[in-house]
Amino acid sequence: MDINNRIALFRAERGTSRRELADAVGVNPQTIGYLERGDYKPSLELAMKIAAYFDVAVEHLFSFQPFPSVAIALRRADAAE
Repeated sequence: MDINNRIALFRAERGTSRRELADAVGVNPQTIGYLERGDYKPSLELAMKIAAYFDVAVEHLFSFQPFPSVAIALRRADAAE
């Protein structure tokens, strides 16, 4: 089963490089790239470390279902107002 993630989105929002995130969670920067591309599934420990780094629940970063695009989420938020 594939694991979808929003690591790149959270990194971009915070202005964090792959190296900075990798150093903070104790992995190689290449590992962050593999995770972002979906080429590597994180251990539970790594997923929790990344979620803690961004101060969000693991479910906000990782999912078995594809995440909706940011554009769709923004349109839904605007419609709800």
